[in-house]
This record gives sequence, C-alpha cells and structure tokens, in this order.
Amino acid sequence: MTKISRGLRNNNPGNIRIGNFRYKGEKAKSSDSEFRQFESVEWGYRAMFVLLHTYATKRGCRTLREIINRYAPPTENFTDGYIRCVANATHLSPDEPVSTTDGAMMTAIVAAMSAVENGTKADIAAVWCGWQLFIADFSEK
Repeated sequence: MTKISRGLRNNNPGNIRIGNFRYKGEKAKSSDSEFRQFESVEWGYRAMFVLLHTYATKRGCRTLREIINRYAPPTENFTDGYIRCVANATHLSPDEPVSTTDGAMMTAIVAAMSAVENGTKADIAAVWCGWQLFIADFSEK
C-alpha cells in the first residue's frame, strides 16, 4: 500500500502552515495542528500561487532563489537542494526573474515545488486548475 504524503492528505501540496487568515477553499477547521487543509488539491495549489505572488509583490522576492529561500527557509529545510530541484525541473536559473502572472512559468514552478514537498510528481491538471482559480482573482487587468 502506498503512503500518501501529509501535504496531499491535507489537499495542501505546498505544506502551507496554519496562519492568521484563510485562503479561498481552505477548510474552516483543520484537523492538522500545523498545516492548513483545503477542500480539494486544486484549492491547495491556488493557495501556493497566492503565496508566491504575495512574496513577489509585497516582499520583493523576484527570483526562484529569493522565493524558495522565503518559502522554505534554511532554518527548516535543505533550501539549496530545494532550489536546485526546482531549477532543474523547470529549466530556470535560480537567479532568473520570475513572473508570478506567467501561467506556464508558474505552473511549472508550483508543480516542481509540490514534487519536492510531497516526494511524488504533481498532477499537472490539478496544478493548472489551481492556476485558473488563482488567475481569476489575481490577473493584472
């Protein structure tokens, strides 16, 4: 029997910790004491897009290295390895500028981050659905 990762059990493929506000699609009460739970994995992917977009627009994180250093800090993670895995999977340089409103770039990044977080390849259709949920609210019109 295959064990499902905590992130996927929680429909939280980014392993986003519980915080002071709720994302769209987040369950009102999490049965996990540390991590958020979402109604579906697509809502969990949307939350990842929202969080990464917030890092870029409000925290000045412009590159893959800056984003992942904030998302998975060295105090809790092997951040350099995380950056290398995502860079290799996406064919992006760690210091290349990232556009959080570029669907192709961001779905590749989030799918790669999900694979690092959960130890299994992301369902790209679910990642794309999460992108559609995100961009409906965050597109630059």
